[in-house]
Amino acid sequence: MSLNVIDLIKGQLGPALVSQAASQFGESESGISKAIGGLLPAVVGGLANNADNPGVVDAITKASSSGILGNLLGGSSSNPIITTLLSSLFGDKIGGLVNSIASFSGISNNSAGSLLNLVTGATVGTVGKYAADNNLGASGISSLLNDQKGIISSLLPAGLSLASFGLGAENWFGQAKETVSSVTSTAKDNLAEGVATARENVNEGAREIREQFNNNNNNQGGGSIWKWLLPLLLLIAAGYFLWKQCEKKQTTTTMASSTDSTGTPADTASATTPATPATPAAKTDENIDLNGVMLKGYKGGMEDQMIGFLKSGGYKSAADDSALKDKWYDFDHVNFKIGSSTELETGSQGQLDNLVAILKAFPDSKIKIGGYTDKTGNEASNVKLSQARADYIKAALGKAGVGDQVLGAEGYGSKFATVDAKASDAERAADRKMSVRFAK
Repeated sequence: MSLNVIDLIKGQLGPALVSQAASQFGESESGISKAIGGLLPAVVGGLANNADNPGVVDAITKASSSGILGNLLGGSSSNPIITTLLSSLFGDKIGGLVNSIASFSGISNNSAGSLLNLVTGATVGTVGKYAADNNLGASGISSLLNDQKGIISSLLPAGLSLASFGLGAENWFGQAKETVSSVTSTAKDNLAEGVATARENVNEGAREIREQFNNNNNNQGGGSIWKWLLPLLLLIAAGYFLWKQCEKKQTTTTMASSTDSTGTPADTASATTPATPATPAAKTDENIDLNGVMLKGYKGGMEDQMIGFLKSGGYKSAADDSALKDKWYDFDHVNFKIGSSTELETGSQGQLDNLVAILKAFPDSKIKIGGYTDKTGNEASNVKLSQARADYIKAALGKAGVGDQVLGAEGYGSKFATVDAKASDAERAADRKMSVRFAK
């Protein structure tokens, strides 16, 4: 499964930015959020459509060091990288795109235009930073953008389409259109070949019928039943053969046209639908008892395991640090924004507060923080990033008043990663985590 860059960019366009943009532009937060939801796939689609354009790739590379992510609201509208890039991506279609988004979200055209610049800035800044963090060159960026072509249309909100922007699928995904045309042409050739073959077989059958009919007339009397029965049987057999030939070719054609340009079966209905794998039940927060105080966390999650270990006396009975060093507890909710060591994703603070509560409830306990990355990118950079994140957690706990109970913080980079670097981003996510263990 290819990396969906829209998931990366959403971290830059969270509730805080939506609220600030609504205040600055004088619009409702719902309107701003709705507009961003329509603009984001449109901008990513524009980049994907220009994945092999050196100017576009160069703009993404420059954006990573331009500081644009640090000033999206103030700097995007006047940034020359953004204005030049938008012209390259959409040309004279910019006006139609802005009008469609304004109408769809219920905000003014001016606000929609400003949001287009903002979303473009967030997009190229995020993609550029991802490319820099993972050592992607121009070809790597092009490949990443090309991978987005198959998902853009499905991510547009209900009520919007490429056509509504004046960006028909035939303009953006011409290669797919050519592939369909090629498959159709091949199918026609195969069907024509089948019909021709069948026609030859029928002609041959007809010739044999005529010969047999003549022989019957010569060898038997005019009233013989074979004069009409044998030709009829041969004609039925020839017709059946013709039908089977056409059916065979049509089946081949159907299978060919049900395949996308990479040879992967498309989402078409079939007579037999394979069983859908069971989807694991989503985890939900429950009340975790901390000496009468209820913390919100997963049953069997970090808080539940740590409290259980402490209450069982496992920490007190551990002779030294070596008895504790192999058991790590992964944070369930604490996540950093992509590429950042100083900004947490929304919802992370609650679990940090839970950890503080646990440490305060068991003041004799000590912990150590660990940071981890997946196997992609430069290892020195991975170690640096994971160390900075571990230090951030340690500092946050210190500010909350439990710093004396945090004995250390270490970034391990990809040292303990288990998922192959070539696996999908979703699979590699298991290796990108923050963890905590008890220490002495």
